[in-house]
Amino acid sequence: MYYKVRVEDTVRIPPNKFSEDLNVVIKNIVQKTFEGTMRKNYGIIVVADNIKPLGNGIVIHGDGAMYQKVAFDALTFNPKLQEVLDAIICEIVEFGAFCHIGPLDALIHMSQIMNDYVEVDSENEVITGKEKRLTLKTGDIVRARIVAVSLNELSSRESKIGLTMRQPALGSHEWIYAPPEEEKKKEGILKKEKKKKKKKKGK
Repeated sequence: MYYKVRVEDTVRIPPNKFSEDLNVVIKNIVQKTFEGTMRKNYGIIVVADNIKPLGNGIVIHGDGAMYQKVAFDALTFNPKLQEVLDAIICEIVEFGAFCHIGPLDALIHMSQIMNDYVEVDSENEVITGKEKRLTLKTGDIVRARIVAVSLNELSSRESKIGLTMRQPALGSHEWIYAPPEEEKKKEGILKKEKKKKKKKKGK
């Protein structure tokens, strides 16, 4: 999901920056230029660090700016098919739920939320299973599997990522870590027995 890669590229340094510390200038330009951008081979570049110029820059006639080759370490977020990850539900819509996965958003279509027919209440931002009555709402933490990835290099926000939660051990953390029905029944029986004992002692 998160990777560290070494990237080489070229940045343009405007003439009005020549009198400044070029190492600081190059660092600022690299971070502004590349952080938040998408590359199909690497995914989205989250952080650019350990930035170093490579050789001498070149001034192109008629431009005046200097073009400098640079290398830097990039922390990238690159979602892969079949990866399992945790996400946060950020929006409920008529056709499913959007969630944050790292710096990107992904969609869980209503058909991929649970093994149950679902009712979507987009106004109150709640999805409910008709039979099991499991619910999903904004702010819930979920575990899902990536089933579709289409990264857009021109605009990372236009990237499309599809998730599913219909497989075993996937879904809302509340569903995954909730005690099984048998344990719930046992807990209910124990609570009733405790109440009965208290009543007897009170008498």
